[in-house]
Amino acid sequence: MCGIIGISQNKNAAKLVFVGLYALQHRGEEAAGIASYDGKEIYLKKKTGLVADAFDEKAIEELKGETAIGHCRYSTTGSSNQKNIQPFLVTHRGKPLAIAHNGNLTNTEKLYAKLEEEGALFQTTMDSEIIIHLLARTKNGDLKKWFVSVLSQLEGSFSLIFLSGDTIIGARDPNGFRPLCLGRLDNKYVLASETCAFDLIKAEFVREISPGEVVFIKGEKIESVFLPEIENKKKAHCIFENIYFARPDSNIFDDNVYETRKRLGAQLAKEHPIKADFVMSIPDSGNYAASGFAQELGLPLEIGFIRNHYIGRTFIQPSQFLRDFRVRVKLNPISHIIKGKRIVVVEDSIVRGTTSKSRIDELRRAGAKEIHMRISCPPIISPCFYGIDFPSKEELIAASRTIQQVADFIKVDSLGYLSLKGMLSVMKYPQDFCHACFSGEYPVAVPYNKSKYLLEGKRE
Repeated sequence: MCGIIGISQNKNAAKLVFVGLYALQHRGEEAAGIASYDGKEIYLKKKTGLVADAFDEKAIEELKGETAIGHCRYSTTGSSNQKNIQPFLVTHRGKPLAIAHNGNLTNTEKLYAKLEEEGALFQTTMDSEIIIHLLARTKNGDLKKWFVSVLSQLEGSFSLIFLSGDTIIGARDPNGFRPLCLGRLDNKYVLASETCAFDLIKAEFVREISPGEVVFIKGEKIESVFLPEIENKKKAHCIFENIYFARPDSNIFDDNVYETRKRLGAQLAKEHPIKADFVMSIPDSGNYAASGFAQELGLPLEIGFIRNHYIGRTFIQPSQFLRDFRVRVKLNPISHIIKGKRIVVVEDSIVRGTTSKSRIDELRRAGAKEIHMRISCPPIISPCFYGIDFPSKEELIAASRTIQQVADFIKVDSLGYLSLKGMLSVMKYPQDFCHACFSGEYPVAVPYNKSKYLLEGKRE
């Protein structure tokens, strides 16, 4: 999962990309980068850490030109290190070309072996670099045919933004796993993962890029083509975007994320009602489902945890050590309102169970009389191969335990998950979603080598 953005023909292109990446920071906290073009050459700045850490005013001023793309990284293929930071930049036949990729290819190993056999030399261990090598090996007389020819070879999930001269190219895989939105700023077109980026740069949302669509943007001009045979492809929007990943003020998959999460919470209350003194959430991603849950049952909604806002998202940290550290310092319970109370804790998901267990322990120490936990999605039983770094099946707590066993592990008085049927019932177009992590039903064939380090010689 990553955040991507592209700005075409604006004198403040790099600054706008920088601001847009701020809005997309929740999509990746490992690294950030910006590439810009001034009519002669591409300038590139990238660094590990948050967007604010990667760029200062001097760095942004050095990103010259009126066209720019940006990326904030959450690694799903390749280690979290300097060489894997995007945008990834190459020079092809004397012309610079940069790529920003959100998603995960499922035919990475096959394409990599083919390219390596043909003599390709790889600089990174990202699947994104494969796309660049394919472009370099394809005749490129016609820009549209060139990209369609290459992107048709990809399998899995991809939302892409390329910088090729003064043109930005946006593309979305035929299943539409990851969001990609089209906006307009000063009569010029822009691209971003989510509409919250448009809000911050004061751009107007136009529409979503359709699954299988490739757009070529140069300022006010936009041309669109489609990958072949997309009519045979079933839409497979990632439902976890609506549950957890996307920002609540974004509109994705033709729906508002905030409203979707409230509906999930209300449905959860219908399926697992409980008598309690109040409802509270695990901030921030559980807030909106908790609101819907409380409203449905007519229970008070309290803020039981205070969040340290200088700590990022725990789930997307690349190592268990960092996740454990973030868990300890991210939230602090308010003992005054918790002591002696029967509480319902609403959370968006349980992945490994260790974070939830820690949170419940804190609430016990704060004096809670009863703790009932409600989860606004079904049990996660299968890994994701389309751009979310869910661990192996062995690490998913619900894959090997019953719901009661999960409840015993995290030490709650009761535990209720939203059903798969109930989750889909509140989605605007339920047939258009991928729910493989909950059902094990994968819409696109999964890779033979399932490790995120498959290009580094590490295998699961």
